[in-house]
Amino acid sequence: MRTYWNIDHTLRTIDEWQPNCWVQVTCPTPDDEDFLYNTLKIPDYFLDDIRDKDERSRYDYDDGWSLIILRIPYVKEVRSRTPHTTIPLGIILNKGVCITVCNYETNMMIDFVSYQQKRNLGFTDSVDLVFRLFLSAAVWYLKRLKQINILIEEAKRNLDRKIDNEDLIGLSRLQDSLTYFITSIRGNETLLSKLKFKLPVDELDADLIEDVTIEMNQARETTNIYTNILDSTMETYASIINNNMSGVMKQMTSVSIILMFPTLIASIFGMNLISGLENTWWGFPLVIILSFSITGVFYALFRRKTWI
Repeated sequence: MRTYWNIDHTLRTIDEWQPNCWVQVTCPTPDDEDFLYNTLKIPDYFLDDIRDKDERSRYDYDDGWSLIILRIPYVKEVRSRTPHTTIPLGIILNKGVCITVCNYETNMMIDFVSYQQKRNLGFTDSVDLVFRLFLSAAVWYLKRLKQINILIEEAKRNLDRKIDNEDLIGLSRLQDSLTYFITSIRGNETLLSKLKFKLPVDELDADLIEDVTIEMNQARETTNIYTNILDSTMETYASIINNNMSGVMKQMTSVSIILMFPTLIASIFGMNLISGLENTWWGFPLVIILSFSITGVFYALFRRKTWI
């Protein structure tokens, strides 16, 4: 999908490309790529870099063209191993050309357009657009972190009732998501610091960069806090599982020891040897009473020591 936006004073769609408009490309088709390569003449490797889902946040410059790759949050389908992850958003700039390319349809970009239309101010220039995308990314990281925190609390409530493998696996996947988040946020912070010197920044942009820096710092600190909480939670439940396993093994060992004594007595008196009790009527009851007595003594002893 390719959309042309007029960014001067307001944000509205236009029918065809014009200089200094914003070209938003989502999930580019071969026709979109042909337009970018042959009409706008962007370097051919730019789209290859943006297409790589593991591409890091970075800035590149080639013959007047600037490529900015920003990592933004993205939610995959429910059955994905890591539902919350990050993807690259490519921003391509040149004189009179401003293009954003993303190979995934994201709520962030939909919300970004909607919010800017509500502001009804548009953008002062392409640099203003770039830093507002940075600000939107930081805000959406915080939104996704709130959702992750809700999932963590829900899993913890389930585990408080019953320790289940599915909930533990869910926490492990959220741990992976937080790892992606913190890595991408740090990369975006480094990229933001670099863009301060690479792009023509005016006074309004400087104020916007300060806002972005604050939001990025908050997103990074929040991610660190949730990561520490999740690590502590996983360690706690691992200790609980080990403690439960230790208790089960202790009980099974105690039961085995208790049952060993009547087995031993039965084995001794069951030997094919003369014991003196072969011809007495009270021989068998004596063995039974002796077995129960010794078993009872050790059972009381183990109960006193809380082994069973």
